[in-house]
Amino acid sequence: MTDSTPTETPTPTFDRRVVVMGVSGSGKSSVGEAVGAALGVPYIDGDQYHPQANIDKMSRGEPLDDDDRAGWLTVLTDMIRDHKQRGEPVIIGCSSLKRRYRDQLRQGDPGLLFLFLDGSFDVISGRMQRRKHFFSPEMLTSQFDTLEAPGEDEAIRVDIAQDFADVIDQSTAALRARFEQDIAR
Repeated sequence: MTDSTPTETPTPTFDRRVVVMGVSGSGKSSVGEAVGAALGVPYIDGDQYHPQANIDKMSRGEPLDDDDRAGWLTVLTDMIRDHKQRGEPVIIGCSSLKRRYRDQLRQGDPGLLFLFLDGSFDVISGRMQRRKHFFSPEMLTSQFDTLEAPGEDEAIRVDIAQDFADVIDQSTAALRARFEQDIAR
């Protein structure tokens, strides 16, 4: 006698590389960690890989420029490439403010996904003030001035003005949907 119980097709394991992007204070670390936990993927805070000169500059309230970010972006690109070559998923928090920064990161993995945490200056500034974040309003203004917001063709956009749990649910669902869409091709 054969077992007539239908077999479930296992859900494929999420195996993509993702950059959680947005201006400082948008929640990259909090969202990245929570989404990583939901997907079973490790989260890396890209800010930990800034050279000391960048950290010193930001601590003085000075915004970073393209030259300051160049070496840092190379380190993150190499990290993404390493994860891709090993077939390992990872979520990395990185502001990725300009399209050319995102293009550079994609050199490590052409299929790299970007999750854009989009919020207004007022929403982010208010959150930073409540958290007593070290970023000054001038530096936040500089981030918004530098931001080249990605289009729908480049990133998954999530509005961070909503409740944190909703941001996590929406982010996780969108990444899973994109992953399933990619493997169905």
